[in-house]
Amino acid sequence: MSKILEGKTAIVTGAGQGVGRAIAEGLAADGARVVVNDIGVTLTGEADNAGAAEEVAGAIRAAGGEAVASAESVTEWDAVQRIVATAMDHFGGVDLVVNNAGILRDAIFHKMDPDQFRAVLEVHLFGSFNVSRAVAGHFREKQSGAYVHMTSTAGLIGNFGQANYMAAKLGIVGLSRAIAMDMARVNVRSNCIAPFAWSRMVSSIPTETEADKDRVAKLKRMTPEKIAPLVAFLGSDAAAGISGQIFSARNNEIYLFNQPRPVRSIHRSEGWTAETLAETLPGAFKPHLTPLERSADVISWDPV
Repeated sequence: MSKILEGKTAIVTGAGQGVGRAIAEGLAADGARVVVNDIGVTLTGEADNAGAAEEVAGAIRAAGGEAVASAESVTEWDAVQRIVATAMDHFGGVDLVVNNAGILRDAIFHKMDPDQFRAVLEVHLFGSFNVSRAVAGHFREKQSGAYVHMTSTAGLIGNFGQANYMAAKLGIVGLSRAIAMDMARVNVRSNCIAPFAWSRMVSSIPTETEADKDRVAKLKRMTPEKIAPLVAFLGSDAAAGISGQIFSARNNEIYLFNQPRPVRSIHRSEGWTAETLAETLPGAFKPHLTPLERSADVISWDPV
């Protein structure tokens, strides 16, 4: 019986540990040849384990799969070309790109400095662009391909102290949708996943209150291996026609998120002034305004 990704090659960034590693190993188990990309840094981006990518690639090979390591940075354009060249040289092409690489530089907004903001966007958003763009010509030439980008409910809904991360993760949604629209004509698909899983990317969540402690306890029950099947499906031919969407995997649950559309309008034939808006808009729009909620406030039920 053939596997759903048999004969396909995937590039997975940030695959040295956590969600990225689980995705890389899961794709390999589903038949994909995998380029395991990771520069081996800490959660905040400092050098840590330069051999992380090779460790994962070796584990995949030991399990009977095909994998090769890449320790290039997704933030550098020339380095990204080498990531793609690794896939071409070892496996003859690319069929799936999984943009998972990321770092955190959390700070409350009035204390966040420009370097903290820029560093997070460079890895998450610019890194996703760089790898996606580097593969786009190959996808266009062969008239097929799939992108899966990791977003977050921190960006889709909200969280404290993460203006840089929220901006990057919501920016990735826009990038994914743009790719989906621009490349639909050549049968290339692009989707996002907001993963729920205990990993080092969420291990920095503060646990000062009982509510936060409960939230972390729930996250610890959700293993990163639960994310891989959705990535494999979206990267397979079985997902033909599914593009420009936002999904989430939360333990044994799969969600489809909505996307911004008008929810209410008001009209005044003679036009508006600030005063007439003050008289009309608050009462008309108040029931439809989106509350300043965190992800945990909106998705508050226990994982199943």
